[in-house]
Amino acid sequence: MSILKPQSDRILPVTSVITFLGFLDTHLLIPVMAIYASTLGASIGMVGIIVGLYSIINTPGNIIFGRLIDRVGHKTPLTIGLIGDALSMVLYAFARSPLHLALVRMLHGATGALVAPSTMSIIANYSEREKKGRSMSLYGMSLASASLIGYPVSGLIASRLGFNALFFFGAIVVGMGALLSLTVPESSRKEVTLAETPRGESIQMVKNLLTRKGLVPSYVAIFAQYFTFGGVVTLLPIHVERLGIGAFEVGMLLAAFSAMFVITQFPSGAFSDRVGRLQPMLAGLLCIIVSLAALPLLSRFSLLAAIIGLYGVGYGFLFPSISALIADHTNTGERGLATGIFHALLTAGVAIGAPAMGWVGGLLGTRSGLLVTPFPMLFTLVVALIFLKPVQNASV
Repeated sequence: MSILKPQSDRILPVTSVITFLGFLDTHLLIPVMAIYASTLGASIGMVGIIVGLYSIINTPGNIIFGRLIDRVGHKTPLTIGLIGDALSMVLYAFARSPLHLALVRMLHGATGALVAPSTMSIIANYSEREKKGRSMSLYGMSLASASLIGYPVSGLIASRLGFNALFFFGAIVVGMGALLSLTVPESSRKEVTLAETPRGESIQMVKNLLTRKGLVPSYVAIFAQYFTFGGVVTLLPIHVERLGIGAFEVGMLLAAFSAMFVITQFPSGAFSDRVGRLQPMLAGLLCIIVSLAALPLLSRFSLLAAIIGLYGVGYGFLFPSISALIADHTNTGERGLATGIFHALLTAGVAIGAPAMGWVGGLLGTRSGLLVTPFPMLFTLVVALIFLKPVQNASV
């Protein structure tokens, strides 16, 4: 798709803001959802189900709606998804039982699955060929900023004003994103229409994308990255608590991670545009592996903060390159599905990684559990070296 540069310069910043607003609601809920479910009378088991329902619905939804975006364009699904997210935030305030809350979580997971592939597709479609790394770094910065701001703001509003104030604040924020989405142009080209899609073609497209050499490292990396992150956020608080470090310091550690994640993304994206995707990926993977291996061996807060900062630097190097691979190795007729798979693997990584590494930590101890977390990233390093080098500068 040929896009004029002035149009690209306008759309990319607007989409980055929409991405930030569209993901902020999810991060506002993460610190409080388990507590809120308990106040409605949910048992411990039901709390786990309610918290996980978002990911359970969101993961396949990203793939299904990603294909829909290829068929109908990105604007309408994006606007509908943001409106649905805003409505879900309002409905949280009116939940009166665990069942009500579970139903809202399912709605929220479904509408959120419209937002993620839409925004990523827009960024990929409107990026100049030689600046895709920088463009995708803006996307990653938006995601990271949503978590960096969402977590502390959530605790502040919920503790001072209550849950309902938090839900309505989230609804307003996402509603602003929905209004902004109206300024995004319609897709200028529809590669595929509903009538033209043969039965079973979508399944074959998923298989083709999952096995395409240029995309395999991206998909493996995003799943491993967030599988590992799920393990870290599950085991780290328990580990540092046993070192005598409190909840506030845990929050500061996660803030250090998010801040470095944000700061390093744009330089990394620019670097990947100059030298290719492999070198920044390797740098990011090595930073992550070293930091995760050192994390359970440290006990001083200052050293933990430094190593968590290095973990954030690794994320900042890795994310722009693996997301730019999606733009490099897909065309506009399949990009919605490709980005949907990307976000589905991201969500699934956290959803699987947190309980899996929690189980390992319970079996072996938190320190040993943390020592296991680098292994998925080591596997990703091997995959990148095998698959990416021959194709990193190739086009689809």
